[in-house]
Amino acid sequence: MVQVPRRAGFSGSTLVRLLARLTDIDVADSKRSFADRLSQWLGWTDAITLSSVLNGDVPAVPARLRTSLVAMSTEEAEVARVRSALVTSINENLVPVRNAATGTTAEFAPYRRRYVARQQGMETSIAALRKRVRTTLASKSPSMAQLAALDAVMERALGAQEQRLLATVPGLLEKHFRQQVQAEKAMQAIEAASVVDAQGKTDDGADAPAGGTGIAAPAGAWQEAFGKDMQSVLLAELEIRLQPVEGLLEAFRES
Repeated sequence: MVQVPRRAGFSGSTLVRLLARLTDIDVADSKRSFADRLSQWLGWTDAITLSSVLNGDVPAVPARLRTSLVAMSTEEAEVARVRSALVTSINENLVPVRNAATGTTAEFAPYRRRYVARQQGMETSIAALRKRVRTTLASKSPSMAQLAALDAVMERALGAQEQRLLATVPGLLEKHFRQQVQAEKAMQAIEAASVVDAQGKTDDGADAPAGGTGIAAPAGAWQEAFGKDMQSVLLAELEIRLQPVEGLLEAFRES
């Protein structure tokens, strides 16, 4: 397994830091403010909608609809259940069935299918979860109703950009995969030379220099490590996708 050097002095999400380390890509900290960066993702129609939500009248919430602590605890339990189910799915073995002859799978396509399938599972489950939590929060108080409306607008405005960026993750993992394939081939060449060396002769019968170990690394062992890397990236992506939901819950707790 090739050890990729860590980047120093870079801060950001766990997902970005992990991908930078695995793919050996230089990622510089952005010097732009959050508002400036956000403006690049929002169109003028989105800005109008956001302004309407922020400056509009907040409807009163009837007392009979106000969320109780019990109801919100139910939502927290549901968030925990969905998170656990997604983590379980991610932690399943992501390594495809290996070639019976070589013990390896040198194509990235099977890994891509597994990664995209779990991305789709996260997207579907978390979208429904976010809507559910938002509905419950909106019935708590006028201010929470405004926050829920704001979250709905942000989800619509930023959702496409978020999905576009997350869709690039499998491609970055493929770069890491190719690096490991090349490292495996180099290792196999070294091990083959070592075996010949340990036998004391080359293929043509001539004496070979002593010193080889004759011990070969398990075929395809690097793929297990790559599968673990892919799981780490998926878990980091899960945390990003869950941030809006966690933010809604935190707003309720602090209120």
